[in-house]
Amino acid sequence: MPQPPHSSIPPSAGDPHREGSPGEPPKSSSEGLSPVLSPGSHSRSDRPPASQLPDPMSDPFVRGSEYLNGLRQKALTSDAIAGGEDIIDRIRICTWIGEHIDALNQELAECLCACHQCFPTQDRRAIEIFAAPIAPEFGIDALCNILLDPVVILIDVGRTAPADWLSIVVHEYAHAHLKSPGHDRPFFEVLTHLCLGLGLPPPVVEGMDPQTMEATLRNWPHCGSTADSLAFWMGRE
Repeated sequence: MPQPPHSSIPPSAGDPHREGSPGEPPKSSSEGLSPVLSPGSHSRSDRPPASQLPDPMSDPFVRGSEYLNGLRQKALTSDAIAGGEDIIDRIRICTWIGEHIDALNQELAECLCACHQCFPTQDRRAIEIFAAPIAPEFGIDALCNILLDPVVILIDVGRTAPADWLSIVVHEYAHAHLKSPGHDRPFFEVLTHLCLGLGLPPPVVEGMDPQTMEATLRNWPHCGSTADSLAFWMGRE
């Protein structure tokens, strides 16, 4: 269950190049042809003007595919982002993402903002957050790439109920705030601060040895996992 947080990753775009100078008379019999067409290609009159060509990003599948490609550049490893086991699943996932990712990222952005409010402005680290279908074999609800600046949080909103999205963001925010992957005493202190500020149950680790504390904090706050996270990303839930 965040550019943010911006909700999508735009494609790169280049400026069109024109041959010749404005007002210069044509120098060959190819007058009237598109500059990118050879004399053996269709004439410009056979194609709609460039201003009327559809924006490829208006196609949900293309938009979703570009979004996933952008996420792979932000993840710790590109194969952490699921793309479907076959072409049918890939089309379903990309199309659904292209249609719904803005709303998902907006909800996560609000969770991120709530976490920021727990700290003074000068103590808030630059963080981006995105909804992402994390490959099921990784067995995780979210990941935090502390190697990037801004730090990037990826949340698999398909693995938990919407009511638990804030809890997952809080856990990853603690990692991002510290720029540390550990579940040690500093993590406990930041996580406790966030939980108290946002009305979540704080972790209790008094009397625990370091190993038990680490195991407790690794899964705090507690969130239930769905049976099939990719079903969400295909619009089946």
